[in-house]
Amino acid sequence: MDGSDPNAARKAWMSMLAKSPATLLAQLWGAFVPPQHSVLRAPEIGGVMVRGRAGAVGAAFNLGEMTVTRASIKLSDGTVGHGYVQGRDKAQALTAALIDAMMQTDVAPRVQAEILTPLGNAMDQMKSTRAAKAAATKVDFFTMVRGED
Repeated sequence: MDGSDPNAARKAWMSMLAKSPATLLAQLWGAFVPPQHSVLRAPEIGGVMVRGRAGAVGAAFNLGEMTVTRASIKLSDGTVGHGYVQGRDKAQALTAALIDAMMQTDVAPRVQAEILTPLGNAMDQMKSTRAAKAAATKVDFFTMVRGED
């Protein structure tokens, strides 16, 4: 990761949690007993504007809206965690907030080993499978020179 950004690791795990399949995250989280915490922001559903760039260059434009769910919690030691996830799954947003908070404590190595690493591996596998399916349908178009000028 980029050494110039002190929050790069947190950005990476929060991004993974935001994009993760809810069922897989719930399955991995099932082995954990949630720590003592209070809810700062109950899970709530809203929308965000997604922006894009044509060809990854040029001026940004509003592509459309996406539904997200967010939650914030505070552990008994004062550590605050936030969770933003795609879609409308309130339980996933709360779980993501708890994981974010736990990753800022001394249990981070266990959370990394038992949740984030398997989650990342599974998501990489799903991405590879999807890419392989797409590659199987690829059509190569070529132009033959007809000899006419």
